[in-house]
Amino acid sequence: MIRLVIAVLFVVIFLLVSLLLIPIGLLIGLFSRKAKDEYSQAVVAWAFSVVAFIAGAKVTVKDKERIPKGEAILFVANHRSIFDIVLLDAQMISPTAIVAKKEIKKVPILYWWMLMKHCRFLDRQDIKQNLKIILECIEDAKNGQTILIYPEGTRSKGESELDMNPFKEGSFKIALKSGVKIMPVAIHGTRELLEKHFPIIKSSNVTISFGEPIDPKSLDKEQQKRIGEICQERIADMLKTS
Repeated sequence: MIRLVIAVLFVVIFLLVSLLLIPIGLLIGLFSRKAKDEYSQAVVAWAFSVVAFIAGAKVTVKDKERIPKGEAILFVANHRSIFDIVLLDAQMISPTAIVAKKEIKKVPILYWWMLMKHCRFLDRQDIKQNLKIILECIEDAKNGQTILIYPEGTRSKGESELDMNPFKEGSFKIALKSGVKIMPVAIHGTRELLEKHFPIIKSSNVTISFGEPIDPKSLDKEQQKRIGEICQERIADMLKTS
């Protein structure tokens, strides 16, 4: 329980200090959007790293060198814990927008940071609005924005790491329509940090594996129709060896 208390205390302090940090970012943005994006990514990644340290997450990262440099990427990861976002965003090498659920808007200061990072918010009950968000993400990717999605739509609650919810094919239109490469990411062990024994946080070994990038332009039409399934199969294979 002590880890949870310390983590919550740090988050509260960070959000309060953010009342100073966010205006600094906005000021930087008046002169350079790139500098503002890098600043926002660095600050949030640092905060996530501290939370991971407090939680006792012992993270092993595999094949990070596979991430293409100097271009926008669509990162696609499995989702079993709130710590997936914390640990993976801290590993990003360029400013990364997360496609998240709209409920995060209820946390004002955190929501402001996500706006600074150009994140988009989905409403699982509003198909029309979600289509609009996907179209906006396509334009973001065309303009050089790296994006992170969790295409299962919600956290998997199965006992096995391989118990993933089906990947939603619609989210992969971001890559198919913009032409950016897809980077499969397999996250193993995060459920043992919190969800398995909520509300207690326990130290755990976590592995984050980066797969070979998938170039949508190299796929035939049949493969493009089932790109979500193909990506899920690759992540499953990586989980088996984590």
